Amino acid sequence: MFAMNLTRRAMIAATAFGLAALPALAQAQTVRFSTAGPAGDFLYRGMEMMAQHVADADVGLTVETYPSSSLFRQGTEVPAIQRGNLEMSTMAAPEISGQIPSWGFLSRAFLFRDYDHMMEVMSGPIGEQLTADVAEEMGIEILAVAYLGTRQVALREARDVTGPEDLNGVRLRMPGSPEWLLLGESLGVEPTPMAMPEVYVALQTGAIDGQENPLTIFNAARFHEVSEQVLLTSHMVQPVFFAISKPFFDALTDEQQQVLRDGARIGAEWNNEQRRADEMSVAERLVSELGLRVDEIDLSAFYENADAVYASSDLAEEWNADLMNQVMGR
Repeated sequence: MFAMNLTRRAMIAATAFGLAALPALAQAQTVRFSTAGPAGDFLYRGMEMMAQHVADADVGLTVETYPSSSLFRQGTEVPAIQRGNLEMSTMAAPEISGQIPSWGFLSRAFLFRDYDHMMEVMSGPIGEQLTADVAEEMGIEILAVAYLGTRQVALREARDVTGPEDLNGVRLRMPGSPEWLLLGESLGVEPTPMAMPEVYVALQTGAIDGQENPLTIFNAARFHEVSEQVLLTSHMVQPVFFAISKPFFDALTDEQQQVLRDGARIGAEWNNEQRRADEMSVAERLVSELGLRVDEIDLSAFYENADAVYASSDLAEEWNADLMNQVMGR
């Protein structure tokens, strides 16, 4: 009934303004944009800003945003894009290296020093090469680079930690790709693959002992309600990519493509600014307002353990070591 009414309204509008209106109506296209991030997080709110920019531009595109893996389960978005079942997602580095193993080092622990270092790399020749490789080998166009935050370890029950050996046996939730699980090993934990929407209840019931995420996501997902301690490991300064199906993108007009690029840039830059500002104060709020234990620790032993784990990994043998060393300044 709704579709019939919509068609009738379109026909009435075409009669009133001339039959030439019908092709324009037919050309309107929907861009579905999926993320595992929660609705309250800056990343999703940046996606909404992109959607609003596209709507305001009025170029025959509508961006629909879907948080919390509500449209596609986390980890299935990229294959859905490649099958033509989804237009956009917030693609993470492990989803790239799963198909282009030479870029696996982007998921390495302690790769980037900080936000400025990450953005410098992503906006330079290495970032340009990444974008070209993803377009050619995956059929996906990167529209913008967003900052997902600096990831920290959080535990359900507090403990004293001075090095990786103190985390032995800790069941730490990780996304399910090999790169993430290897990162967990570099931290000394027992990496436990789990989708993001399942984490809160798993912490609540004790199915896992902890998780690792940027503090802004930790806060937005309300993990502080089921955690006692945050360890400031800063083990990953994480980029995430506003990514779109290249065949879909290439079929758009130049104007539509530019509007999507501009919207992605606006949404990503807003996310980056807001997340950075929030990260500067969230740790203090976790202590002063929520009573969590937040520990700054000497990371020397973690650096050494990470180097040893990656040096002995078969997975890391496939990485582009030259590019990785350029990023790390080695």
